[in-house]
Amino acid sequence: MQSKILIVDDEPDIVTMLRQFFTSKGYQVFTAANGGEALCQAGKAPDLILLDIQMPDIDGLEVCRRIRGHIPCPILFLTARIEDADKVKGFSAGGDDYIVKPFSLIELEARIQAHLRREARSRSEAQVKFSGDLTIDYSERTLSLQNKKIPLAKKEFDIVELLSQNAGQVFDKERIYERVWGCDSDGDSSVVAEHIRRIRSKLSARTGKTYIETVWGCGYKWSR
Repeated sequence: MQSKILIVDDEPDIVTMLRQFFTSKGYQVFTAANGGEALCQAGKAPDLILLDIQMPDIDGLEVCRRIRGHIPCPILFLTARIEDADKVKGFSAGGDDYIVKPFSLIELEARIQAHLRREARSRSEAQVKFSGDLTIDYSERTLSLQNKKIPLAKKEFDIVELLSQNAGQVFDKERIYERVWGCDSDGDSSVVAEHIRRIRSKLSARTGKTYIETVWGCGYKWSR
């Protein structure tokens, strides 16, 4: 299956060169000449975006900020210069890497392939199977036993996700509340205990196991 790359740059020569190169390598290539076009082209669900920072209408940092909440793919900034302060801004905006102009096409492709491989590994690990037949699919946000789904409310799954992805690590109620509900949320962290009681009840009713252990005086952990 072809990987899809979105190339965004206001310099036509660079766009043409990159489009011809990556098309010859078997990639499906989309292009945009400015930030506005980039926002539209991002809707085509690219696997990776090469994004020029310096553009006249909407710069690359702003494009990245606008799409990052909806587009999970790697975003690699193209820039003529880079300083530490610029890197901080780019990573804060949601970028994953920097490519400094002028660049080697061979090195650029190697960097892109590395990011795409990392994404592929991440997707392959999206479904994690734990002891017995219990399966947690983080991408679909589902919990199932022998392919039969166990219904969980949103916050219940959020807690399962947090604990299961950090199996063996102990989280106290305050930290779970902060991670799941957010630092600025109003409420009592004691609601965590009630949510965990419901999760355990649903799991034990179908598996005979609770999976979430209480570490007395400390908090909770997902059993390894």
